[in-house]
Amino acid sequence: MDALLTPDFWFAVGQIIMIDILLGGDNAVVIALACRNLPADLRRQGILWGTLGAIGLRVILIFFAMSLLALPYLKLVGAALLLWIGVKLLIPEDEGHGDIKGSDRLWGAVKTIIIADFVMSVDNVIGIAGAAQGSGGHEGHQMALVVFGLIVSIPIIVWGSSLVLKMMDRFPVIITAGGMLLGWIAGTLAVTDPVLAPYLAVSDTMRYVWGAAGAILVYLVGASLARRQAAET
Repeated sequence: MDALLTPDFWFAVGQIIMIDILLGGDNAVVIALACRNLPADLRRQGILWGTLGAIGLRVILIFFAMSLLALPYLKLVGAALLLWIGVKLLIPEDEGHGDIKGSDRLWGAVKTIIIADFVMSVDNVIGIAGAAQGSGGHEGHQMALVVFGLIVSIPIIVWGSSLVLKMMDRFPVIITAGGMLLGWIAGTLAVTDPVLAPYLAVSDTMRYVWGAAGAILVYLVGASLARRQAAET
């Protein structure tokens, strides 16, 4: 209970919510496409059950991801993936959801949402697991943090995704901030890898320095690639 009063807990919750919003924009599109052929009276049920099923599956995936991150080198691998995901956020691209098929049956739509979310959730899982690891504390506390953050995210994803997507279109700085956040998490995750423990005295200052370095790296690489892509089009 004392963990709820610590700044690290609420900072990590904020990170998880922001990751879910930024990387879960696709999920809103998938939910809409999967439920588009349902009768009007079943669409709300399809959205609700599909989202709950997808969130439950994601909690399971995050549990295994957090366990694996305790192994040597895997935090470094996870940090590298987060850096790449952060850079990709800063590069405009077509999402391409034309292959998501809508179903006219409730459980068919729910199944489509869960399967699509499973395929698309690698970035969310790595990001959320990294944010939880960066909060410190024992594994039970970290999983409680993950579940709490995801529960808070559900209404935002289901009912607020369209608003958030519009805000991202209007204020691109939100996407830039999200990419840099993933870079920050990558830096704080990498510095705590067991392989580096014998060589680094990890303190809060060290974590902040590595986090800032990761955020700056994502911004510089992402901005450079975005400019190059714009010049080629």
